[in-house]
Amino acid sequence: MVVFWNFMLYSFLGFLLEVAYARATGGRPNRKCLWVLPLCPVYGLGASLILFFSPPARAYPPALFFLGALTATAVEYLTAAFYETCLGVSFWNYGDLPGNLHGRVCLPFSLAWGVLSLGMVYGLDPVFAPLLTHVPLPVGWAVMAALVVDVLLSAALLRRHRDIACLRWYPQKKTAG
Repeated sequence: MVVFWNFMLYSFLGFLLEVAYARATGGRPNRKCLWVLPLCPVYGLGASLILFFSPPARAYPPALFFLGALTATAVEYLTAAFYETCLGVSFWNYGDLPGNLHGRVCLPFSLAWGVLSLGMVYGLDPVFAPLLTHVPLPVGWAVMAALVVDVLLSAALLRRHRDIACLRWYPQKKTAG
């Protein structure tokens, strides 16, 4: 269950990061993938894989940076391809950024994932890992059930509408014209 809780924790922290980034850049927060739960599963999946692969690289920060950047970028690319191919939607497009590959990933964000990996492995994981082992099993099963329902509902909405706007829970600004 610790792997599941890592996924949930970093999906939630990813959601918060997306909201903060949108506010800092003047954009509107975009719900990344789910209709109800405030989660960005691409962050949870990337973080879980980085934590899984990181033990051999933990003693050498440059290796961890590279491993984190590579792992998160691969997860981001494959997740974007899945959304486009299976659900007919795109949550992000880096086409105007340098070093982009099909608009799904780009060099600036790959470097950011490397930096975030260092903070996660050396800062957040030592604090949260011991706490996550104490979450009662029934709580884990209940949260997992809620996640499964939200994922299935969100996927159905996205496939039906082929527009990420169907996941928005906040009102749209009215535009003139």
